[in-house]
Formats: sequence, structure tokens, C-alpha cells
Amino acid sequence: MDKTYFTSEELELKNRAFLLGDAVKVSFFVRNSRLIMDEECYFFLMASMRKMRMNIPLTYTLEFFQTLFNEKVIQQKGVTDGIINFLVYRNSDGITLSKSTISYFFEVDEMDDVLNVHQRPLELDLIKEINVNNNLLSNIRVHCPENIYAGIYAQENDLDDVILLNPNKRIARSTSGNLLFLEGNIIKVPKHSEGAYISPLLENFVTYLHKNNLADIQEHEIIAFESQKAEEILMISDEKGIFSVGKIRNKTFENARFTALVEGWKSSFSN
Repeated sequence: MDKTYFTSEELELKNRAFLLGDAVKVSFFVRNSRLIMDEECYFFLMASMRKMRMNIPLTYTLEFFQTLFNEKVIQQKGVTDGIINFLVYRNSDGITLSKSTISYFFEVDEMDDVLNVHQRPLELDLIKEINVNNNLLSNIRVHCPENIYAGIYAQENDLDDVILLNPNKRIARSTSGNLLFLEGNIIKVPKHSEGAYISPLLENFVTYLHKNNLADIQEHEIIAFESQKAEEILMISDEKGIFSVGKIRNKTFENARFTALVEGWKSSFSN
């Protein structure tokens, strides 16, 4: 994990992210020493801040973030491949919260290639004690105690992650990303209205598949049992990367077809 950067020297006085979880997080991606999908990530950040009624500075342009990450991450730190997890939080200095200034913090997780499928397949299971909401804020990365509880549950049960359901007992997502279910030539993805994250990384991948007629992409309401019917399962996490799912309970899954599709997607990016 790379060093972190702050925009304020008085975090303990104003950091509502620490005090109240008043923050949103979006990932940016570095590949071969350059930003990829930066425009999509930028617009997702702006949309997330608007949903949280944050006061977006006029300086927060796409060029601002391109310059920031090129200078601080790629040039100064020499990062060639990695994920920049960018957190923006509200300060306590305005007449009203919507008028308060905002500050940011980010950290970099370096890896071989952000578009690689991680070598070790994940073991998942369903968690039924809790569920995640499917409202306006469920699709963005904000403070979520359900993720914390589920993450501890996964650790205590020797799992890599868990599948979270919505109040209708349908699949929403995992704690860290979205799930794609491959059956024949069909890839099923939970709808955003089911509680799935909005993900620039996933949207870029499925757009590539659709444009090249490589799979039939379908947004679905997916009941928990359908996870056992899939031939392959892929998890795409803007925060952590791309993973194949190898096992859910007693069912094991292959990963060759999804891996081949991701390899084709990688080759579509110019080096």
C-alpha cells in the first residue's frame, strides 16, 4: 500500500468521514503508467458527490484529477499499475452542511495489472443475517456497516467474501464488488435497482462484450439459488480488482471462459 495524501492538516477537527462516515469513495485506475477510464471514473465521482449533496469545488475538473494523479502517483511514486482509491469527505465549516467545503484523501494499491484476473479463485457464501438496501445511495460507495459485518463474517468462516442479498432476498453484490453469472452465452448481472454498485470497471467490460457480440449481457433480478446454476462467476471490484469465483458452498466453478473474455478486453486497451 502506497503512502497517503491529505488536503488538510487539521483532520481531527473537521473530518466528518472519521466522525460520521460522511464521505464517498471512487477508484481510478493506472495501467502501464497512465490513467485508464479516467473520464468514466471522474463522472462517477461527480454523480456520487451530487447524491450526497456535497459542495463540489469548481476546481474539480477532469484535468484536475488527471494532473493530480499523474504528478503524485505516476511521476513522484513511480506507480506503473494500480488502483487509486479516492475518498472525498465533507468538512464542518459551512453555515449548512450542503455549503461546507470538502477535502480528499487517497491511497494507491499497486498490482501487476489492474485488468488481470487474480490467480487464486475466491470462495464465497451467502450471508442471510443481514441485507443491503436498494435505494439511491446503495449504488455508490459510502459508509456501509453491512460491509464491515459481512467482512468479519467472511474472515471468521474462512471465506474470501460473501454474497449480500437485498430485502427481497435477491442477490445485490458482494462486500467489495459486483458479480457476473455466466450460463451458456448469457451473462447475468444484478440490476442497480437490486442494490448492485455502479462500477465504471464493470460497465467498461460489459460494453466491450456487447459491442463485440461476445456475450448476451442481461440485467436481472437474481434469486440466491441461481448462483448455484452458473457455469462461471466473475467478481469485479473497483476497489480491489477482478476475481474469478471458484466455490460457493459445495458447488465449484470453472473460470476459463471469463478469463479469456477478460484477456480480450485487456487487448482492446492500447499500450
